[in-house]
Amino acid sequence: MEWWQLYALKPEINRLIVEAEKEVKAEHEAINAVSLFNQAKVLNAFQEEKISDDCFYSSEGYGYNDRGREKLDALFARVFKGEDALVRPHLVSGTHTLFTCLRGILRPGERLLFATGRPYDTLWKAVGGKKAAEDGSQSSAGEGNLIDWGIPFFCLNMIEEKDAGSEQRRILEKNLKEMLQKPTSAVLIQRSRGYNPFRPSLTVEDIANIIAKIRYYNPDVVILVDNCYGEFVEKEEPLEAGADLIAGSLIKNPGGGLAPTGGYVVGRKKYIKKISSAMTAPGLGKELGAFVYSKRLFFQGLFMAPHLTGEALKGAITLARALEKAGYRVDPRPQEKRGDIVQMIHLKRREELYNFCRAVQEFSPVNSHFVPIEGETPGYHDPIFMAAGTFVQGASSEFSADAPLRRPYTLYLQGGLSYQHIVLGIASILKAILA
Repeated sequence: MEWWQLYALKPEINRLIVEAEKEVKAEHEAINAVSLFNQAKVLNAFQEEKISDDCFYSSEGYGYNDRGREKLDALFARVFKGEDALVRPHLVSGTHTLFTCLRGILRPGERLLFATGRPYDTLWKAVGGKKAAEDGSQSSAGEGNLIDWGIPFFCLNMIEEKDAGSEQRRILEKNLKEMLQKPTSAVLIQRSRGYNPFRPSLTVEDIANIIAKIRYYNPDVVILVDNCYGEFVEKEEPLEAGADLIAGSLIKNPGGGLAPTGGYVVGRKKYIKKISSAMTAPGLGKELGAFVYSKRLFFQGLFMAPHLTGEALKGAITLARALEKAGYRVDPRPQEKRGDIVQMIHLKRREELYNFCRAVQEFSPVNSHFVPIEGETPGYHDPIFMAAGTFVQGASSEFSADAPLRRPYTLYLQGGLSYQHIVLGIASILKAILA
């Protein structure tokens, strides 16, 4: 018996997947080479930091003198090429981590520039951006967003420059120069596309080009990169491209499918100190914060992260090619260079979105018997349709799919603990759309 017969799949579904795999063999081999390099980099960091099993013990109370916590910070700093790091379960999401960074490095009267356009919904609300609804209403006053703290912000989409004409480039340069004058003191670059179907994810080379332009007009501004979904996709990370700080979620790439929660920040020591004070309190900083969870999951997750990221990337490329062959428009296409693990599929109808998400849920290891429906999610303006039969709730390091219920109907698939599971997920999707 073959694997596809276990689920009563049609032979043509197996053939379609096998053909797609053959056609993306070169891309898979390139990913394997990057994964091997990153695995060597992470292993070397573990050895250099002399990680031992006594680093895994949990701590309680205030968490003073937590050796394992200090070693985890040092490990992330070494892997991502920073002076210092803050890795904590107390950072509940990528948005919380980024907002903590902004609260740490910005002061009332200073200004923030989003250099890659408007950020995704949850961060947009956190900084005090206008609601996406037609009434154009502001986020609720008194929530403690950046506007409440007297910190305004601007958005400029520097990604547009790549395809812009000479006149449009001149205008972008003029706007960038103006926006980088005082009181602007921090710039945020978003690596992943978020829920924006019209912008690509950024490679480290793209980020380096953006940083070079920013430094030309303001060499002293603090540059923070939202690195979510981008960790270990390439051999280099944004700090090596000139960023001051990178931040992300541990239930995405760097948690390796094992970290149960948390976020990380890596970068220049003086900024990590400010951010740690924003996370706890001035005068307390990094010295407090009990790690009640077993830290082994965080250490082991980081060790597994290069492999997990490679599996997710290979799965995304096979998925992209199989869906192309089935007649769907995907972004990025299988042969395109990738800056993150997210695969976007353009759909025409809401019903297709339902079918895709239910197919992902049906072939999940957890809650496969549940039928996902759209729902309100904190921080988002539109109902979200989400399929995530994951061991860690909402972990997009595991094979999952999600989309806001708004036009154009675009689905985002990402993650996967193993390439084999992603292939099974692809089979489920093809079964749903080819029925």
